[in-house]
Amino acid sequence: MTSTPIRLGVIGLGRAFTLMLPTFRADPRIELVAACDPREAARTQFERDFGARSYASAEELVADPAAQAVYVASPHGFHAAHTGLAAAAGKHVLVEKPMALTLPECDDMIAACAAAGVHLLVGHCHSFDTPYLAARELIGRGDLGRVRMIQALDYTDFLYRPRRPEELRTEEGGGVVFSQAAHQVDIVRLLAGSGAVRVRAVLGAWDPARPTEGAYTALLWFDDGVFATLTYSGYGHFDSDEWCGWMGELGTIKDPARHGQARARLRALRLPDEEARLKHAGTYGGPAYVAPPAGAQQANQHFGPVVVSCEKGDLRPLPDALLVYGDERVERIPLAAPAVPRFEVIDELVAAVVDGKRPLHSGQWARGTQEICLAMLRSARENRDVTLEHQVGPGA
Repeated sequence: MTSTPIRLGVIGLGRAFTLMLPTFRADPRIELVAACDPREAARTQFERDFGARSYASAEELVADPAAQAVYVASPHGFHAAHTGLAAAAGKHVLVEKPMALTLPECDDMIAACAAAGVHLLVGHCHSFDTPYLAARELIGRGDLGRVRMIQALDYTDFLYRPRRPEELRTEEGGGVVFSQAAHQVDIVRLLAGSGAVRVRAVLGAWDPARPTEGAYTALLWFDDGVFATLTYSGYGHFDSDEWCGWMGELGTIKDPARHGQARARLRALRLPDEEARLKHAGTYGGPAYVAPPAGAQQANQHFGPVVVSCEKGDLRPLPDALLVYGDERVERIPLAAPAVPRFEVIDELVAAVVDGKRPLHSGQWARGTQEICLAMLRSARENRDVTLEHQVGPGA
């Protein structure tokens, strides 16, 4: 463990920051030294919580000499510009998924960090989660033979959580492909262990009041014959956490009796702009914001049921274990609950910034995930397979 924490500045104190906040609070390898956000209330709360400086603009934040690295947690459409600002200021960059909205923007981000000699790490994606990293390690031992097929699915209420208007417009990075497929694609690529070559996808947009994609199914082929199916629905009916022992995505137990709550909250709104105000109110610094309780995580984070079929058995990552289905028996390999949520992100950040190790979730890797997400949109639009041209392996 590094004795001197990484001094981190934050661009954007919204939902992504809120989800990473328990990690930043609990991991001694991180010191939050500065932040920027256009909301004065969020800046005031940050100063009060961390005794650190805050700014109204990203330009001011990256100019702060106290910040050694920058966490870019701004809305999707700003990731490329804010990464460029941080790199130009000589700061290492941890940027939220999706990396950017276009492949040229991804290229610009990679080039800017390379030119500045700083590391670019993309996450949090759920492929950082311990169940998938442990599954990848087990596959790498070779006891199960080669991976042949992967199935991943997730059913949530994603589309009915409070949204800003742009989050319901695909062209501005809204919908489940940009926000949720990035998780599933990353997980499947990590477990497949080879380069993806082709994708075919269909998308669902079934609610005119939420005019963006709320569901998809994709078939993904890899260069060594592996194939994978990815299915996601954010329409808030079936909840696939039922198949994970009611352990939620963030590693906390869910109450099935709360079914339909997201839709019910939206039905209670009367004016068009009430939804955006509701989201702002519950975000860091808002009047309804409640800090995540310390130690609330009971198991590892995850992203729905996944089954990996290998030549000599099947493998299922769970929030608290790996299940290995062999010819004659099922083996359960326990996974301990983490003391620090999302510590895996900090592991990789420290390895890059302190030890100079190339990150597993590098810019090149994340660009490959975004190529697949964009290809899914194109495949559905043009009703055809789309060939992939810019795929790399983990840590490339």
